[in-house]
Amino acid sequence: MEMDLTPKKPQLMFEGDGGAYFTWSASQLPLLASNNVGAGRLLLQPQGFALPHHADSAKIGCVLQGTDGIVGMVLPDAEKEVVLKLKKGDVIPLPLGSISWWFNNGDSDLVVVFLGETSHAYVPGQFTYFFLSGSQGIMGGFSSEVITKAYNLNNKEANKLTKSQQEALIFKLKNGQHKMPEPHMDKTKQMVYNVDSAEPDHGGVKNGGLVKTLTDLDFPFVAEVGMSVMRVKLEPNAMKAPAYLTNPAIQLIYVVRGSGKIEIVGFNGKLVLDSKVEAGHLLLVPKFFVAAQIAGEDGMEFYSILTTKRPVFKELAGKSSIWEAISPQVQQVALNVDPNFEKLFLLNINNSTNIIPPPTQNNCLVQKITSEDYIM
Repeated sequence: MEMDLTPKKPQLMFEGDGGAYFTWSASQLPLLASNNVGAGRLLLQPQGFALPHHADSAKIGCVLQGTDGIVGMVLPDAEKEVVLKLKKGDVIPLPLGSISWWFNNGDSDLVVVFLGETSHAYVPGQFTYFFLSGSQGIMGGFSSEVITKAYNLNNKEANKLTKSQQEALIFKLKNGQHKMPEPHMDKTKQMVYNVDSAEPDHGGVKNGGLVKTLTDLDFPFVAEVGMSVMRVKLEPNAMKAPAYLTNPAIQLIYVVRGSGKIEIVGFNGKLVLDSKVEAGHLLLVPKFFVAAQIAGEDGMEFYSILTTKRPVFKELAGKSSIWEAISPQVQQVALNVDPNFEKLFLLNINNSTNIIPPPTQNNCLVQKITSEDYIM
């Protein structure tokens, strides 16, 4: 079965004077459609505003840049909006059916990448948005008869209601023209999770990097979208060892910063992807496939959504490696090695983690001596 896993950068969907929205289409990445996942990226310039809208997909927003973003949200079962404060490192779930608007109250660009599940989407692998107002809004689509009766207005008032806002999707507010509502900080603590300030899984690895997996155990609100999030930050030339999800779930990866290489092995032990990646690339790891990531000279950081609430990874290296769990006798038979080499193999596994720092001169010397001792 041939699969095109080539990483892709997004295409511009809309650009206004307040920002832009980018998307990945199913024609770019066919596996998005067949695996019911999608992605988009929002850029809001200072004072940029995205009109209220809802979408046909549940999503998770990851704030990549910005210091003073604001999102207003009306959840499907709520009567009032909540207004939340956003900054770099924040993760915010957007349940299916929720209304949201976005505003950049800061002095630098606000950038948010959305990764989500598209099983209910009109176009599999892509998000479709429905705006309440503006030149492409729902309000302007109805006849004056419906509007006058629905809101008890005359024709002139109905025309003003539906036609006054001529902007589309994203635009910039004039300084002092409108004052946005203040964020509800108590709700922000419940509905937004900052991974930059979170304790990494297993404490991280010196000179290697860190992993933070975010599930409903840490962040109950993320259960509303039925997904989980993983953020990986690798130091220069460090590697995240090969691993696979035991859940029948998809991993959708967006590279935030830096560059490196990703390898994926699939059916029959075939290397199905060996590709350089850089900031802005999106790629998909099919269910049960095994992936490894190696950072370049500047390191590499990426976010993933996992289409399961409680992801379980099996590592192929490190102290928690699957090899550590298998009995020595079976390892010797499976790998066709003698007991001495099997002991060397396990020793190296026990001295490593799932994030592997770049080799130092001392590390290389130890490995060389150990290997020579084995040969003798």
